[in-house]
Amino acid sequence: MEEEYKKAGRILSKIRRKASRFVQEDLPVIELVNFVEDNIRKEGARPAFPCNVSINDITAHYTPPANDKTVIRSGDLVKLDMGAHVDGYIADTAISILIGDHDENFEKNLKMIEASQRALENAISIIKAGVELEKVGKIIQDTINDFGFKPVANLTGHSMDRWILHSGLSVPNINEKNTHKLEEGDVLAIEPFATDGIGYVTDMPQTYIFRFLRDRPLRLAHARNVLKKIKQEYKSLPFAQRWLTEYFDPKRLNASMRLLIQSRAIYPYHVLREKSGAWVSQAEHTIIVEKDSCQVITE
Repeated sequence: MEEEYKKAGRILSKIRRKASRFVQEDLPVIELVNFVEDNIRKEGARPAFPCNVSINDITAHYTPPANDKTVIRSGDLVKLDMGAHVDGYIADTAISILIGDHDENFEKNLKMIEASQRALENAISIIKAGVELEKVGKIIQDTINDFGFKPVANLTGHSMDRWILHSGLSVPNINEKNTHKLEEGDVLAIEPFATDGIGYVTDMPQTYIFRFLRDRPLRLAHARNVLKKIKQEYKSLPFAQRWLTEYFDPKRLNASMRLLIQSRAIYPYHVLREKSGAWVSQAEHTIIVEKDSCQVITE
């Protein structure tokens, strides 16, 4: 089990480094996610969720639809969040990249990226068996505040288990009461977000990422076939609708996806943005808790 986690982590580390060099001005976002997801597969793993490319005030859950025209621009703050799994054992990592030439906000945004990265490093430095989650949240908030920014209060890190991306524990990014003690063997994604806004995200109407919830009685045969393929291919892990266009006609797929959402057979993840419209940075590693420290598997 631990070896599968480590393999997924090694693959992601390699691809994160390659992707950070691949990102550039005028690159279509769809090309970036295809680069990441294709390389995960080439390395012998599978995407644990669709590659997220969240730009500026967009904070999480943005993966491009198949016909997406979004292009990365000079000055953009790009959050690249990727996951890989080996036989269901998941690694999850993210970086923030500032694109192009200096502008009036360049130094501030660079500092904001450093704030989330340093918060991640400081959190990792205290993690071991017996540490209470509230202490992790406190060191993340204190670090980000020391840089002059705010953590995003309603986004958290999370525990992971086989085939389960969010398996029960939430790792806070703020100083809140949570006396749960970490245990040896816990697998956690630690992911601080920093912003110069109010530090709160809200749902946008768009949904491009979904997750299987349950089998449901469905009147339309096409919808039944789509749900069967989702359950078979992705199990309980998040998936992108664009992945399903390999198997189904896009127009018929749209109708079936709407029906699956309405029947609560699948769960839609809304794109998230910072509520005040401020920009956000993110950093993330996956760690395995040990007796006296933790092992970072996505370094």
